Amino acid sequence: MPTMYQKTWKDYKSPLRVVTTSLLKSRARLATKCEKAHNKYMESEKGRRESEAIIRQQAERIHELEEKVRRLEAEGCRTKTIMEDDPPIGTHGYGCRMVALAVEIAKVVGLRASERVLKVICDFLGWDQKVPDWTTIRLWLLRLGVATLRAPFERADDWIWMLDHSVQIGPEKTLAVLGVRASKLPPPGTPLKHEDMRLLDVRTDTGWNKEKMKAVYAELAEQYGPPRAVLSDGAAELREGICVLKTRRSDVISLQDFKHKAANIFKALFGKDERFQDFLSRLGRTRSAIQQTELAHLVPPSMKVKSRFMNLKPRLRWAQAMLWLLDHPEAESRRWMTNQRLEEKLGWLRAFAEDIAAWSECENVIETGVTFINEQGLSCGAAERLGELFSPIARCQPSRCMADRLVELVSDAESHLENEERLPMSTEILESSFGLFKQLEGQHAKSGFTSLIAAFGSLLQTATPDRVGQAFLSTSVADVKRWTKSNLGETLAIKRNATYGEFRKASGANISPASG
Repeated sequence: MPTMYQKTWKDYKSPLRVVTTSLLKSRARLATKCEKAHNKYMESEKGRRESEAIIRQQAERIHELEEKVRRLEAEGCRTKTIMEDDPPIGTHGYGCRMVALAVEIAKVVGLRASERVLKVICDFLGWDQKVPDWTTIRLWLLRLGVATLRAPFERADDWIWMLDHSVQIGPEKTLAVLGVRASKLPPPGTPLKHEDMRLLDVRTDTGWNKEKMKAVYAELAEQYGPPRAVLSDGAAELREGICVLKTRRSDVISLQDFKHKAANIFKALFGKDERFQDFLSRLGRTRSAIQQTELAHLVPPSMKVKSRFMNLKPRLRWAQAMLWLLDHPEAESRRWMTNQRLEEKLGWLRAFAEDIAAWSECENVIETGVTFINEQGLSCGAAERLGELFSPIARCQPSRCMADRLVELVSDAESHLENEERLPMSTEILESSFGLFKQLEGQHAKSGFTSLIAAFGSLLQTATPDRVGQAFLSTSVADVKRWTKSNLGETLAIKRNATYGEFRKASGANISPASG
């Protein structure tokens, strides 16, 4: 009997056409099933590859997190070790690291706030550490400051003294003297930093005059040796007292601060000018007229009574901005006001447009000169280089006059230099130091000088654990008290407390200087 595969097409009842059609349909169905199976397989492969990629990413993330945990644990251990490895200095219970940290925080946020900031830091880092009281931090600053004055001094023949007076209220003025060696000035193009300076003296007294300054100069020269140059703001008592140094060293140079001298030149040019005085007067009236109106955001900067010719830039920039606003009615910032109100309150500036341009050009000359002197200092050829800087910016007659006089100032100072010698001609670093001190005082800066003046030297250097350790070994609390008594005497605060104390004792009233 023949098998199925031995049959021919003749053995089938269905015609060949039907058989062929059936076979083709069957093949098509199988092809469709294969295509679906293939697509499903490809989708599965794609899903598998995506799953593997996600697994790899998760594994990498887990590895990163594990590394971060290990790093944080290591840092936590290191931080904990730092604070644990901080043995107390003496008997007061705090180590050099805590003292350095507290002092640096106080320089930034102030004394009272420093205690609270330390508490937040300790809680956040999990330090089981007692936080020092702000009065303790204050005493640490005083010890560091007095230690700076007592530190050994490097004797050399190229010291430059930089000195100025600071006044708060009352008759007392504080004299601060900073020193820097000419051979250790930062390279040209780099301004002086606080770390470059050495505090030579700081003292508070009344009635500073030529004779008192002679005594101070003689005392400093005896202690440190006569300097190569003395730089001041040009005050008569500071400048004239230098004659006592010339008996010890004939080549001592007296230099005047460039910025103060520039302010004096501006004052000589415009101080008595009716237009300039009228402009300043109108500024004050405008400030009062618009500070409670919809134009309050256009209030001019307030004028400082002291050194007003050194602080003109903000007012001139304001005037330039307001003139631009007046000349551009399409300005978006005018939507908060009507044209009528703007013209009514600020239209007077149009009459001063040419003057403002001239004054601003003079101010630009001064600013360019100050930047040059701060960065380059005084050296041979400085006057010529400064003149080249002024040439393209001094276009009007007043600014050219200003530029010529400033170049003459630098040229005169330059004539006293030796070949290749370079000296500073700016006291901005000293003024900045006074600013740091006022920041430390906070609101108490308006209450007169106190014993906190002893901390002045601590503001110039970063308080590192090593410096703290050396300072506390060399300077005790008793040393601070002796220094304060010798250099301050009866301060305004002492007099005020004595007055209120006597009143309380006599009247029985519970009143203090703060509440009074």
